[in-house]
Amino acid sequence: MPSKYRPQIFGWFGDLDKGPYSLPLHDDRLIYANNNYCAFIRKERNDQIFYTCLYFVAIILLSILIVGMVIFIFGFDHELTLIGIIGFITCSFGLYLIIPEFYQNAFSRLGSPIIFNRKTGKVYVNESYFFNFKVLRHPKVFLQPKKRRIQEYDWNDMHGVIIHNFSRNALTSTVLMVCQPSTHQVIDHVMLDPARAATGRMFVWGWINSFMVYYKSANIHDGEYKTDEEAKFKTDMIEGEGWPEWMVEAFNATSLEELATIKQKYDIK
Repeated sequence: MPSKYRPQIFGWFGDLDKGPYSLPLHDDRLIYANNNYCAFIRKERNDQIFYTCLYFVAIILLSILIVGMVIFIFGFDHELTLIGIIGFITCSFGLYLIIPEFYQNAFSRLGSPIIFNRKTGKVYVNESYFFNFKVLRHPKVFLQPKKRRIQEYDWNDMHGVIIHNFSRNALTSTVLMVCQPSTHQVIDHVMLDPARAATGRMFVWGWINSFMVYYKSANIHDGEYKTDEEAKFKTDMIEGEGWPEWMVEAFNATSLEELATIKQKYDIK
């Protein structure tokens, strides 16, 4: 049966249930956790370098092919002109799709951490603009490769789905569908766990769900930075990355009332 979330995301494979999971993490994407919040990276450095190079080469090859198709259109007979037109349209569309993928990998700083505060039920992202899953984009966005999306979400309004990436290795990704409160109407998408082998696709989702409900399987000491290394984590991964001051302070808010006080302090509506 299809996903209950509408509109359905391309490549949908299955919806995920919320709740505690008795699953170990077996993953190095958890970089920090304490009793208030946890932080996961979405982009591992080696993957970023590999895909940045891969998409850069693809952009160069497609650009060369586009020039070749233009020569076909204007320099040969009618049959080759038709081939040139079809090739030009196909290569241009491919370039249109690949450029955002290149931007996403090239400009995703420090793995684009996603922050989950279990005491306020808030989720914070600061990420490349092209994490937004749009297919049809206004051409002006290609002139803004470093544009960032910095957003606060409600965990209760975020629901997990698994999607295919249609690779030969049968990898899947976990995406958070941001819905209107108490509905299945999707208003945004947030990447949680990209490029995962099928056998491990529940690890990150399960750990975060367990963390949000204080379940025992979510060991807060499993991160790259230990619980007492919060200052080092923030210095290495947060400072200088464009996170608003109020949001960094809100990571550690222990209640919605404390969060409201922080927002009032910084005049955040």
